Amino acid sequence: MSLEQSKVGDTELGVRNNSAIGFLKVVFPKLLSFLGELFSFFYSLRTPNSEFSPFFPLKTLFTGFLIAFFLFKGIPVSPSEAQSSDKPPVYVITIAGSINPPVAEFINRSLDKAQKDKAGALVIQLDTPGGLDTSMRTIVQGILNAEVPVIVFVSPSGARAASAGVMIVLAADLAVMAPGTNMGAAHPVNVGGKDIEKTMAQKVEKDMAAFVRSIADQRKRNADWVESAVLKSESVTADKALELKVIDLIATDLPDLLEKADGRQITTSKKPKVIKTKGLPIVHLKENIRDRILRTISDPNLAYVLMMLGMMGIFFELVHPGGIFPGVIGGISLILAFFAMQTLPVNYAGVLLILLAIVFFIAEVKVISHGLLTVAGIVSLILGSLMLFKTGDEHMAVSLQVLITTILVISGFFILVISLAVKAYRRQPQTGTQGIVNEIGRIQTRITPETPGKVFVHGEIWKARSDEICEAGQEVVVVGIDHLVLMVKRKN
Repeated sequence: MSLEQSKVGDTELGVRNNSAIGFLKVVFPKLLSFLGELFSFFYSLRTPNSEFSPFFPLKTLFTGFLIAFFLFKGIPVSPSEAQSSDKPPVYVITIAGSINPPVAEFINRSLDKAQKDKAGALVIQLDTPGGLDTSMRTIVQGILNAEVPVIVFVSPSGARAASAGVMIVLAADLAVMAPGTNMGAAHPVNVGGKDIEKTMAQKVEKDMAAFVRSIADQRKRNADWVESAVLKSESVTADKALELKVIDLIATDLPDLLEKADGRQITTSKKPKVIKTKGLPIVHLKENIRDRILRTISDPNLAYVLMMLGMMGIFFELVHPGGIFPGVIGGISLILAFFAMQTLPVNYAGVLLILLAIVFFIAEVKVISHGLLTVAGIVSLILGSLMLFKTGDEHMAVSLQVLITTILVISGFFILVISLAVKAYRRQPQTGTQGIVNEIGRIQTRITPETPGKVFVHGEIWKARSDEICEAGQEVVVVGIDHLVLMVKRKN
């Protein structure tokens, strides 16, 4: 494919190059206009002299359905996406970041679309530091069983395909790298990013080595180097990878790639096939809004902070009922955190330890432990945070800076709230029957053990009795109350 043809294809679908701007400029105004017209229509159906309409529930449900449909189904932001073409397209997707379940879902969905539309090829532009083993295997399985040519292109210059990215490159029908890129360092690691030791290390390494060797043999690539990338964490540049026959091509950019790939013969899961990309329109597939939201909150750091915010909000609402706002924010944050954790390798022992820390903090308010429960809660919080994600990839775990900062902030918050709660819990009541006990008052009329009198206390005049003789003008202390009659004694 020539450079001019590529520019034409990019011009035709130029709006797709930035899905966020396209969504705001094209879809959002139309959506607002449509919802406005819909609201006006239902408003016109309201009953006379009535503030609310009987159609309000239907209107609310229908509007909510529309918003949910647009958010989770995804909207084409390019007018040309829906246009039919005589030529099959070349689909292009970009993966920049760690390999996780949302990424695997997006790639497999793109593969399904490419197969359904009988695309000329699916190009995966890759730049990744690695990721989860399970997500990587899902992607590799999808690529190996694809019926359309799959081209994995490590680009742009400066990009890398490390760790799990190595296996994705190897699985491609056509493996391509841009100048200035590198791949390798696929040695498996465990929780915390440290190398696995002893017997478990041998099991994991041999399993991974056999896995990558089987892929390399199937794609007729250098299985010896691939195995050394797993066992010895070796890395190579683009030129060296081509020399070692780990990849098939070096291309400077996408037009150069499509021009060099055209006419090459490959073997898909079904049969041998010749890649045809010359003159085909280029269509950039973008993640829908649901994918972007899920990928964003699937960052372990963000998921961890959301969970901590949720814990803080719920705790504050339990200790100080009626705040409403902290409870609402806490509930939303907690739900988002649990939604994110379904895409992450969560260690539920860590979650239980964090929940146990909240129990300790709440118990500190009710039980006199002289701070022992608070210390136990902080220790449980630290251990739970360290154990929360069971992954060896540093990009799929909570960073140490975020962990320390969050624990310090959360611990300080809980200590502050607990101290305020304990102070309030132990404070003498200010209202009700108990609020007037121990108050100082002044006798208004003489009181004897046989005759009650009047006393001015707490800004009010009360009927009072006493076991002592109290003269008018003397100060007395309230020692009790019986059916709106105060019991007093002279102040020493």
